[in-house]
Amino acid sequence: MTEKRLQDLEEQLAHLVRSVEDMSTIIATQDKDIALLTHRVRMLMEREAEREYDVGGSVPLADQKPPHY
Repeated sequence: MTEKRLQDLEEQLAHLVRSVEDMSTIIATQDKDIALLTHRVRMLMEREAEREYDVGGSVPLADQKPPHY
């Protein structure tokens, strides 16, 4: 293998390694964001279910079984 070809391959590898590291950081950040958003949605759903129960006095619609059960 020529010296130039080896140098080109090393440069490509370095760029790929950098890209993988960047993507790993982004994915880790997105994982934290998704976990936080999932938690917030759960809290909002619980709050809304409590509000529906307080207003209507029945089981919130999200917790009711469909009519075919």
